[in-house]
Amino acid sequence: MRSVRFRKSIVVTSTVLCAGIVLSACGKSDEKSEEGKSEGSVTVTTAKGEVEVPRKPARVAALDNTSFLTLKAFGIKPVAVPKQLLPNEGFDDWKNDSSIKDVGTHREPRFEALNAAEPNLIVGGYRFADHHDKLSKIAKTVDVAPADEAKGGYVNSLKAQTESLGRIFGQEAKAKEIVAALDQAQKAATDATGGESVFLAVASAGKVDNGASRIGRLAEPLNLKNVLGAEGEESTSVHNNSGLAPETIAKLNPDWMIMLDRDAAVGAETGEAIAAKTVVDGMEAWEKTTFRKQDQVIYLAADFYLTEGIQAYTDAFDQVATAFNKAG
Repeated sequence: MRSVRFRKSIVVTSTVLCAGIVLSACGKSDEKSEEGKSEGSVTVTTAKGEVEVPRKPARVAALDNTSFLTLKAFGIKPVAVPKQLLPNEGFDDWKNDSSIKDVGTHREPRFEALNAAEPNLIVGGYRFADHHDKLSKIAKTVDVAPADEAKGGYVNSLKAQTESLGRIFGQEAKAKEIVAALDQAQKAATDATGGESVFLAVASAGKVDNGASRIGRLAEPLNLKNVLGAEGEESTSVHNNSGLAPETIAKLNPDWMIMLDRDAAVGAETGEAIAAKTVVDGMEAWEKTTFRKQDQVIYLAADFYLTEGIQAYTDAFDQVATAFNKAG
């Protein structure tokens, strides 16, 4: 009988243990479910039309570099980002956090890492726009990135992007504040400019080329005359050398130069990066140009190439307003 009672106690104990394991597993499952919960949904206008997305999603993968500063301003900690596209300053917490998966770059995306991050919303678009379909198979993907083709142009679409992200993350008031700062800076820059001629430049690999395709967006709302247009150029032409001769710019003799230093953001593809100012100051063909003689060169923030979002344009407009007002 003892042996029977002993076996019976084993059965009871085993049953209790199994029940405990099941309850523990359920608890973990519930915890994960709570962690991934959102607060209903919201419909936003995207590059793919009207899309319903989770409101205040708990697990966000941020792939669009133009959104990074806005998401940080909203207090969002992403579960995955393309770490090589993070600006050099202000994002050490994202770069060094091992819990934030590195999804590579748009050129070599790491879809497996993104999938492992288990996002319930992916902020895609811009550099990652071509991967939209693959991203959508991993999680709901929203493309609210700014675009030159958007109604009102690139700068205006920055405002729409910010407002949409504000609605998604329940940060409407903060989004309104960010948009107001851009409006104020843009107005100040517009008021400060009065038809002056400008060369929109990009420095890369120790050379200066036409940057109108990339930063023409900055000059569009201002009272400036661009001496070189972007016709026939892709927005990615900052990667190429079109063979623009310094003498061509000297002959056009613009009043001002606005410079995007690509190497300052990502380094030189080959050899050592040379600061844009060093290149400009060392260009003999420009010694007699108005922008050199009067020191009328505006160097955009070093990380502009990696940000290009609403904060970057707000700062750039502030730079223009300050420089032109100082010049009188």
